[in-house]
Amino acid sequence: MSTSQSMTMPKINIPTYKREKSRVVRLIILTLILAATYWSMSGVEFSVPNLIKGLPFMWDFIRRMYPPNWSILGSVFVQTVITIQLALAGTIIAAIISLPISFLAARNICGDGWLVRTMTFLFNADRSIDALILALFFVSAVGLGPFPGVLALAIHSIGMLGKLFAEAIEGVDKGPIEALESVGASKLEIIRWAILPQAIPYFISYTLFRFELNIRVAIVLGVVGAGGIGFLLVQYMRLFQYQSVTIVVGVILVLVMGIDGLSTRLRRAVL
Repeated sequence: MSTSQSMTMPKINIPTYKREKSRVVRLIILTLILAATYWSMSGVEFSVPNLIKGLPFMWDFIRRMYPPNWSILGSVFVQTVITIQLALAGTIIAAIISLPISFLAARNICGDGWLVRTMTFLFNADRSIDALILALFFVSAVGLGPFPGVLALAIHSIGMLGKLFAEAIEGVDKGPIEALESVGASKLEIIRWAILPQAIPYFISYTLFRFELNIRVAIVLGVVGAGGIGFLLVQYMRLFQYQSVTIVVGVILVLVMGIDGLSTRLRRAVL
């Protein structure tokens, strides 16, 4: 190619080309998001006029909640304690079961073979079944009350805690493990002296976080008859006792915010 021909070739501005390509990609993504939003809204029949039309009924509902019925505070307190017990028992059972089997899902303990993959699959499958579905199953099996709620929370929590515990085990510093392996330590000795001292703070933190979540879930489980303050809320709603509903909702807010604050402080202290 001659010098004159090379001088006449068009020059491509690479930064400009990249900017144009990036702009087209962003436009495509924005179009897809808008299309998905419209598709979702139309599918659920979202309607602003209907929402505005329903505002007077919402206001009427709120108006009927005043004044609060303070006379039920004692029974609400009892059900609140049951809700805490339900969440605590479910979390403790799940932590006890999840801790030993989480080592079977850790790659730095069991390698990357079929056992780790099987345990990971079981944890994912367990988390895919909502606690509400499990509660319905156990209510039909053992009857109404807090017991089916405990079973539902425990089983549902195993998947999450098992996965988090396994990740904590895999994330420990490898130095102490390699040091013990070099002197011929067994797997149990490595777990006891190299892994547990590093992972225990994370085990405690994740268990506290799961307990915080289980408080919320335990309230919802009352809808299907699993006991606690959620069951009381459903009762008052069905009986149109809105002044009693005010007390229950207020106690739920205090309970959830209090547990959240306490759990956050404890987790920070542990870590």
